[in-house]
Amino acid sequence: MMIVNANVIQISCLLQFTPKHALISNPFLLSFSSLPKNPQFSSKLETRNSTTKITNQRNDVGFDTAAYEADRLTRDAEARKAMAETSLKETQDESDPKAWKWVIRKRVWDLMEAQNIAQFPRPVHHRIPNFLGAHIAANKLSELEEFKVGKCVKVNPDTPQKQVRFLTLTAGKKLLTPQPRLRTGFFSIVESQMLSPSTLKEACTSVGVAKYGRPIGLDEKIKVDLIVIGSVAVDPKTGARLGKGEGFAELEYGMLRYMGAIDDSTPIVTSVHDEQLVDDIPVEKLLIHDVPVDIVCTPTQIIYTNTPIPKPQGIYWDKLSPEKLGQIKILRELKSRIEQETGQKLPCGPSEKLPPTAQRRRR
Repeated sequence: MMIVNANVIQISCLLQFTPKHALISNPFLLSFSSLPKNPQFSSKLETRNSTTKITNQRNDVGFDTAAYEADRLTRDAEARKAMAETSLKETQDESDPKAWKWVIRKRVWDLMEAQNIAQFPRPVHHRIPNFLGAHIAANKLSELEEFKVGKCVKVNPDTPQKQVRFLTLTAGKKLLTPQPRLRTGFFSIVESQMLSPSTLKEACTSVGVAKYGRPIGLDEKIKVDLIVIGSVAVDPKTGARLGKGEGFAELEYGMLRYMGAIDDSTPIVTSVHDEQLVDDIPVEKLLIHDVPVDIVCTPTQIIYTNTPIPKPQGIYWDKLSPEKLGQIKILRELKSRIEQETGQKLPCGPSEKLPPTAQRRRR
C-alpha cells in the first residue's frame, strides 16, 4: 500500500475519474506541514470557530428538536429523490464510470426488501440500510481490540450504526459524528460526561448529536483512533465498499486527513448484514477517493479484509462539483484557506444535479 504524509490534499487536474489502480506519484500533492501560513487568515478562522463553540456550548437549551427533525426528513426525502434520478441516468449510460456501482446497490437493496431483512426506515433504497441484527453487529464491533483501545471513535450518523454510537459513549469514549450531509455544520464531539442518563439515548441520534454535541472546526486538535462507516455493499475479500452514492463518507474522510486526525494506519470498520456481502466489486474500477474498509462486522462474523486498496490521501478537488461545494460551508472555508496559503487556484469537478433543498439553502 502506498504511504503518503497524512496531511495531504490532492489538487491534481487528472481525468474526471481516476481508478485507484492508476494512482501514481504526483508532483501536485502538497504537504501542509510545509505550506506558508497566513496569521491573519488563521486568526479569523480561530475567532470564528471559538465563537461557534461559545454559542453552541449549551445548544440543548432552546433547541427546537421538532423543527430540526422536520427539516432533516424533508432534506432526506429530496436527496433520495435526486439520487434515484442520478442512479437511473448513470445506469442507463454504459460509458459512465459509476454505472456498475448502481447495479450492485440496486441488487442489494432489492434483495433486502424482498427478504424482509431491513428495519425502519424503509424502503431501504438510497439509504444505508438499517438491517436486521444491526445491534448484534454493533456489539461484535465493540468487542474488537481496535474499539477497546480507541479513545475517540468517528461513527457515521445513519440508523444502523446507532448502537455503535451508544456503545462508544457508554464505554467512556469520545464520539465524533458528522452532521448529516454536512449540511448544518461539520463534526460534533459528544462525551458521556456531557449527558445525563435520560439524554444518553437521544444523544446517539442524528438530532441528539446536533442538540448535545460540541461542534468543532478545521483547527480542532483531535486524534481519531477508529472510523466506523456505513455501507450498502462490501466485499469481505478485498475491503472494497459501496455507500449510497452521495460521496459524503469520502469527503468526511478527506477532511479528517487534512486535519491530521487520521492517517493510513487508522482502522476503518463497517457493520452490515451478511446479505450485504458481495464478491463482484471490481477493484480496478474503484475511484481514487473511494474509501476501503479494514474490518467487516455482521451479526454472525468479524472479517479482517487485509485490504490492498490505497486509502484516499485527502480531498480530491477535481472530483468535487461546484454545486456540492456551494452546499457545504466547511468545504468552501477549506478551499479558501488552501488557496490563500498556496497562492494557487484549486481545480473544480463537473457539475451535478443536487436536491432542490440543497440548492436553495446554501449555508
